[in-house]
Amino acid sequence: MGTLGGTQAYGEPSYWDDRYKNESGPFDWYQKYPSLAPLINLYIPRHHRILVVGCGNAAFSDGLADDGYQDVINIDISSVVVEAMQKKYANRPQLKYMKMDVRDMSEFDTGSFDAIIDKGTLDSILCGQNSQQNAAKMLHEIGRVLKDKGIYVLITYGAPSYRLRLLRGSSFWTIKLHVIEKLCPNESSEHQKRELTKPFVLEDDDGSSVEEALGKNPDVHYIYVCTKVLTG
Repeated sequence: MGTLGGTQAYGEPSYWDDRYKNESGPFDWYQKYPSLAPLINLYIPRHHRILVVGCGNAAFSDGLADDGYQDVINIDISSVVVEAMQKKYANRPQLKYMKMDVRDMSEFDTGSFDAIIDKGTLDSILCGQNSQQNAAKMLHEIGRVLKDKGIYVLITYGAPSYRLRLLRGSSFWTIKLHVIEKLCPNESSEHQKRELTKPFVLEDDDGSSVEEALGKNPDVHYIYVCTKVLTG
């Protein structure tokens, strides 16, 4: 699916408002729900409360609801897309949409969610201005609103040598790494399901063993399943 690149005003609501005003139909960054469902089902029970950050106009959360997840909160920085999604899914009580900046989720109490799913939002922030500072703010807030032993599922193009250091810098997590092949348009995900649920063994701190196993420039997305360490 889509790839982010270059330095843009990704942290500015106006950028996304303009984008969604001119974008027709739903768009899912990187992967669609059916591709990721085996992994989501493995780590997130259907009764858990889920937060989807940077939801955009994706059909991903609709897929969660179709799959039996009953409490899915979606946030995005764009009021344009949030209002559109509120209207579109007004008859789906499982789905709630709110305008919110992932770097400041003060409307949510500490420990509000069992699981958080991020499909391209951290990547977007890392492509914007003040990227390291904003990424640190986001990860701090992710850790705050998660319950102890809660799960943060990060779907990203970022290889372990880049993302592990960033994630471990927040000191919240134990981390498992899964990998999924990028899908071409109209390609079936069936052939990927057997391997998707098997995590790589992180034999070293920087993830270099995983990158060696995958080879140079692998055509994959990385999925970091981060479990929040008990804080008290």
